[in-house]
Amino acid sequence: MATEARIRELDARHHQLDARIEDIMKSPSSDTLQIASLKKQKLKLKEEIERLRSQ
Repeated sequence: MATEARIRELDARHHQLDARIEDIMKSPSSDTLQIASLKKQKLKLKEEIERLRSQ
């Protein structure tokens, strides 16, 4: 049960990062380093979600 709650939490954070990345990319002066950093965070969350689901 705790694992599923953790997965939901990570999934919510993943979606928040996705929305934030989209918002930043809409700006004409978007910061590519910030976008890259957020994408790395998003990937780590996805990997953690997959790891938890495979257990």
